[in-house]
Amino acid sequence: MAEKQLTSDVVIVGAGPTGLLLAGDLAAAGLRVTVLEKRAAESNLTRAFAVHARTLELLDARGLAEDLIATGTALGALQFFGKLDLRLSELPTRFPFVLITPQSNTEHLLQERALKQGVTLLRGARLVGLRQDAQGVELDTETDGKVTTHRARYAVGADGVRSTVRDLLGIPFPGQSVLSSVMLADVQLERPPAQLLTANANERGFAFLAPFGDGWYRVLAWDRARQLPDSAPVVFSELVDITREVLGVDHGLRDPRWMSRFHSDERQAPSYRSGRVLLAGDAAHCHSPAGGQGMNTGLQDAANLSWKLAAVLNGWSPDALLDTYQTERHPVGKAVLRSSGALVRLALGQTGPRRLLRSALTAGAGHLGPITAKAARTVSGLAVAYPAGNDAHPLTGRRIPDLRLAVDTPGAPDRLYAALRAGRSVLISNDELSVAEPWEDRLTTAAPADPHGKLRDTVLLVRPDGYAAWAAVDPSRGEIRAALAQWLGTPA
Repeated sequence: MAEKQLTSDVVIVGAGPTGLLLAGDLAAAGLRVTVLEKRAAESNLTRAFAVHARTLELLDARGLAEDLIATGTALGALQFFGKLDLRLSELPTRFPFVLITPQSNTEHLLQERALKQGVTLLRGARLVGLRQDAQGVELDTETDGKVTTHRARYAVGADGVRSTVRDLLGIPFPGQSVLSSVMLADVQLERPPAQLLTANANERGFAFLAPFGDGWYRVLAWDRARQLPDSAPVVFSELVDITREVLGVDHGLRDPRWMSRFHSDERQAPSYRSGRVLLAGDAAHCHSPAGGQGMNTGLQDAANLSWKLAAVLNGWSPDALLDTYQTERHPVGKAVLRSSGALVRLALGQTGPRRLLRSALTAGAGHLGPITAKAARTVSGLAVAYPAGNDAHPLTGRRIPDLRLAVDTPGAPDRLYAALRAGRSVLISNDELSVAEPWEDRLTTAAPADPHGKLRDTVLLVRPDGYAAWAAVDPSRGEIRAALAQWLGTPA
C-alpha cells in the first residue's frame, strides 16, 4: 500500500545524462518534473568519454557547451585501425572536434541545470510498479521500505540498458551480444601515452586508454582467448598483460581503484512509446562503444522529445506529435547500431574478408577523403536528418547550422543557437515578421545577418532542437501563418 501520492506533469525514471537533459528542458518550459533515480548518490562510474559536435551544439543551445568544454580536451581527429583518420577539424560546425571528458562532467552540469530549473530529484527511489490510463501514469517507488505513488500526465524511461520501465511495459529488447568479458579499470600510469586517446586491436584482442584529466585513466581491454562471465573478477596482472600486448607499449599500469567486467550488446526496442510512457537513451537502444556514440545518441533523443512533450503538455500540439519521436529517432538508433557494430566487427574480425577489407582501408587511407568526411559527419551526429514530405523544401528536416542573425535590439542573440536558448522555435526571415506576433509566447523571430545571403528569399522555421520544421521560398503571409499554426498550434 502506497503511503502517499505525489503529482507532476512528467516523471522521468533515470538521472543519467539523457534523463537530466530532458528534465531540465521540460522544467524550463514551465512544467512540473520529477526525476526518480535508484542510485542513492551521483555515480562516479564513467563509461562515456566522447562528446561529439552535434551534442555540443545542443548543449550550446542550453548555454552549457563552453562550461563543458572547459572540463576536457578537444580532439580534432579520431583514428581507426592505426592509420585511418576521421578529420573532425573539417566539420561544418562551431565545434569541429570531439570533446574528451568523463561522462560524470556532463552529468554534473545537466543535473545542476535541472535543479536550478526547479526539477525534483528523488534519489534512492527504486521503481516497483507502473500503471497508466487515459489521463496519466502512476509509478510506484520504494525507498527505505516505504512505497510512494507518483502520478504524472506522461512518463519517460531513461533508466538504461536494464530499464525497469521497459520491462514493466512489456516492450521487448531484441538483439545480441557483440562483445563479452570486456575488462574495465581505473588506473594510474607510470608512462602516460603521448596521444589523448590510445586504442588498438590485433589478433589477441583490443585495448583502449582514456584520461579522466586528474592523473587517472580508464582502461578497457578484451582478450579473445579468455572469455569469462561478467561476475568473474578481473585479475590485474591479466589486464596489464593484454593491454601491453595489444598496444605494443608498456605504459606501467598501476594502483587500480576499481575493476569490473561487462558485456556489450546490440539491442533496440521496436517501439519507443507505449501510451503515455516513452523510452529514451540506453533504455531504447544500446550498442558497442565503437565511435563513442552511446551517450550522444541518448542526449539527442532527449532534445528531440523534450520540446514535443512541452508542446503537448502546454496545449499547443495534439498528442499525435509524440508519435514523431518514434518515426524520427528509431531510424537514428538503428543506424547507430549498424555503424558502431560494423566498426567493432571490422576491427576485431579474424576472417579473411574482414582482414582484407581492414588492410585495404588502412593502405588506402590517404585516398578516402570523401568516405572519411561522410563518416566524420555520421559519427559526429551532424549527418542526422528527419523525414520530410515529397514536396517539402530541401532544408525541411535537416539540421540548421549556427546562422548569424541580425541584431535589432541591444542584447538580442546574434546567432541561431543563442536564440534557441529560450527553448522556443525560431522564425528567420528577411521580410516583415509581424505575421508571427500571435505566437510570440512560443516563438522567437529574427532576420539573417546577411540579407543578401543564401536565405535572402527563404523563410525558415527552426524547431527548438535545431532542425528545420518548415521552409519556403518567398511564401505568402497566409502560408507562413499556416505553417506556424501547424507547428505551434492555435495562438493564445
